[in-house]
Amino acid sequence: MECLSSRAIDPTLRMHQMNTSKSIGFSKNADTLKLMTKDQKSKQPLKARSLFPRLGASLLLGLCFVVANAQSTADLINDKPERNERLSQKAKEEGALSIYTAFRPQDMPLIIAPFERQTGIKVKYWRSGSDNVLQRVVREASSKHQEVDLIMTPASEMYAMYKEHLLQPVYSPYFKDLMPTALSEHRQWTSFVFNVMVQSYNTNLIKTENLPKQWSDLSDPRWKGNLGIETKAEEWFSKVVTTMGEEKGISTFKDIVSKNGISTRLGVSLLHNLVVAGEVPMGLTVYIDLPEKDKKAGKPVDWFALDPVVAQGFNVGVYKNPQHPYAALLFYDYLLSAETQKLLAQLNYYTTSTKVPNNYPNLKINVVDPIFIIDNYAKWTRLYEQTVTKVPK
Repeated sequence: MECLSSRAIDPTLRMHQMNTSKSIGFSKNADTLKLMTKDQKSKQPLKARSLFPRLGASLLLGLCFVVANAQSTADLINDKPERNERLSQKAKEEGALSIYTAFRPQDMPLIIAPFERQTGIKVKYWRSGSDNVLQRVVREASSKHQEVDLIMTPASEMYAMYKEHLLQPVYSPYFKDLMPTALSEHRQWTSFVFNVMVQSYNTNLIKTENLPKQWSDLSDPRWKGNLGIETKAEEWFSKVVTTMGEEKGISTFKDIVSKNGISTRLGVSLLHNLVVAGEVPMGLTVYIDLPEKDKKAGKPVDWFALDPVVAQGFNVGVYKNPQHPYAALLFYDYLLSAETQKLLAQLNYYTTSTKVPNNYPNLKINVVDPIFIIDNYAKWTRLYEQTVTKVPK
């Protein structure tokens, strides 16, 4: 079906649409349907018959929008051979992309620059904490002002968006190259990297031979006043404790806190920086790429991993009603491609493509189930606070 251009529409309606200073309002009575405008020369109501061409044109415009939206939705799940060529062409015609993300602020420009250079598409992104990204997407979904095309955020927040029906399924030819744990059955999100939680330490303050071998070792008096943890690590805590056995896990952490204390810091990056500075000798919940990157830069920091090693997907998803659907899917493909996965590996991330050598091949990770986290969030927030972060001194 071909949609008519504005030139084929009733010229009186077209002129009316072009005048942005006019406001339209409809009212009904038994005999007439009034169309009122601010610049209307005559105060007499227009007869309903005179409105039929205009209403018909308006309906046609609305139908065109629905058809166009349905076409773009079909293209997002298209796996036909011509898919890539059509996607690239349509994305370049759109020429712009809006991303909401909780990804590392220092690395976003490094990822976006090659995409803009290769495609000519201008990327605008808004970066904040994952909670803020979720809240903004939910808020915009209920308003008339919707800017987001594509979302990059941890799995738990992405699952919350999925439950609110804020995402849509897509197809990518790169799905076949990914680890099975990176994919969702419904294809409304995909993990392009994993946030892997490890333990980091300041190498000027702690010797490698003194590192703990298991969690219970941290109750040793040598660690008193030396431990720090992230304030909002409920996902990590739930996975560690349930893997150990809930009763044993809770008891272990209570023992550590009661004997040696654990200071809390809001933000993984902040905790990491305090470890590097020596203010917190050991951080218990640090993303693996942070100490790995700074270790290579010659800073006094290294990492180790106590079992279980917890990981959470950092996901990408296309918004349900994007202004630039083709550009969104093209960037989606770009993130999963071997080329970009290699770039992410160079930035020390735990990548999900099997086409790129993993930086941490000997690390056995336990991936957090976002459904479990969301469904049990209140319980594990309460336990984490009672056991670790809000224990009376």
